[in-house]
Order: sequence, then structure tokens, then C-alpha cells
Amino acid sequence: MTWIEALILGLLQGLTEFLPVSSSGHLELGHAALGIEAQENLTFAIIVHAATVLSIIVVFYKDILELLSGLFKFQWNDSTIYSAKILVSMIPVGIVGVFFMSEVESVYDGNIVFVGSMLLVTASLLMLTYLARSRDKDVTYRDAFLIGIAQSVAVLPGISRSGATIAAGLLLGVKKELVTRFSFLMVVIPIIGATFFDIVRSNEPGDVALGFIPLFVGFVAAFLSGLFACRVMLEVVRKGKLIYFAIYCIFVASIAIFLG
Repeated sequence: MTWIEALILGLLQGLTEFLPVSSSGHLELGHAALGIEAQENLTFAIIVHAATVLSIIVVFYKDILELLSGLFKFQWNDSTIYSAKILVSMIPVGIVGVFFMSEVESVYDGNIVFVGSMLLVTASLLMLTYLARSRDKDVTYRDAFLIGIAQSVAVLPGISRSGATIAAGLLLGVKKELVTRFSFLMVVIPIIGATFFDIVRSNEPGDVALGFIPLFVGFVAAFLSGLFACRVMLEVVRKGKLIYFAIYCIFVASIAIFLG
């Protein structure tokens, strides 16, 4: 992998991790376009995922510190209740990760027609948000679990995690700002868990060693673009402009299906 390829893939990871257009789907398309095997190097995947986690922490550091300070009071307060809801949201994706990991990995085979089809699903979810009734409610435990199911479905390449979780929250009547915040905070632990899993697997046979420069370029690109995308997404949801991303997903899906 050259540093230019690392730059492209890092930008794709950072931008599409938070924008509702599917990072996994775009990386599959990027690998296909650049002729890079998705499993060519797990170290690169670890680096860019760490960069996106760092970007979330930077944007939401006040929220994270508030939650941690509440947890260490060892009391049943607003912070512990919110943290409990995040844990509830992790149950579905945890089940998928533990029991269906091999099935999930089997779809990451460069099938861009499948990616295009899933992008159409993402577009449909985003368009459905315009039918949502604005009830301005908080996230309940039931909502957290249902949003978690949406996150578990988004392990498929082409289905956006942020798009699926935010759309689910809006359709459940959760206030825009609250569901966006919850969507971003709920993904921190699963991404860290996936990164740890990649670290465990990084010494498997066939893992190709990369130089420092591609890894550094990929990390910086993913981090900076992740910061940008995270802030943009907060504003997009607030203004209710998800339809533009639905149109984009349809456009990219059409190209992927046609070329595939």
C-alpha cells in the first residue's frame, strides 16, 4: 500500500464513519477501485479505526468526562442511567460479533453489487426519517435496544451505522440532538472492541507489514476527516438535511451495481 492509497482510504474511513453513507461500503469500493485486498493488512484497519475513535473523543470530550465523573460517584444518577442505556444498545451488536462474526466477514469479499444494494437500503432509511413524528422525547431503554439492533444490522457493508442508528432514533420519536449524541457515543466501545479484535488477529499469517509513512498518513487523514464529518453530521441532523445523503447513496449505489 502506497502513502497515496493510505491517504485515500484514511479519508474514506474518517468521512464515511460518521456521515450516513457507510464507511464499510465505501472502503469495499475503495479497495476494489485501488485493487487492494480488504484483508491485505489488518494493522492499517487498526490504525484508522483508532483515529476515528480519537475524533469522537475530541468532539464529545465534555460529554464523556461528564459520564465518567457520574460513574465514579457510584450512584444511580443521570450519568449512570445514560451509560446503562449505552450498554443496552451494545447487546445486539455484541451478539452479532460473538456468534455471527464468520458470516459477517464472508460478505466482505469485494462484491460491489451487494454493497450497492445495501447503500440503497441506507438511502431508504434516510428517506423514511421524513415520515418521523417529532415527539422530542429522550432515549428510553427500549429505544436504546432498538437503536442497537439498527447498529447490528449496519455491520453489513453498505448500510451506514450512523444513518441506521439516527434514522431508527428519529422514527422512534427521539429528539434530533439527543439521538445524534447517543448514536456517536454508543459506538465508542464497539469500535474499541473491534479494534482490539483486529489487534489479536494482526499476527495471523498473510498480514503484510506496512511502513511507517502509510500508517501515519492513514491515521492523520482518518482523524482529521473524522473530526470534520462528526461536526458536519451534528449540524446536518439538526437542520434535517439527511435527504441529500440519501440521494448520494442512490447515486453511488447505481454506479456500484452498474459496474458490478
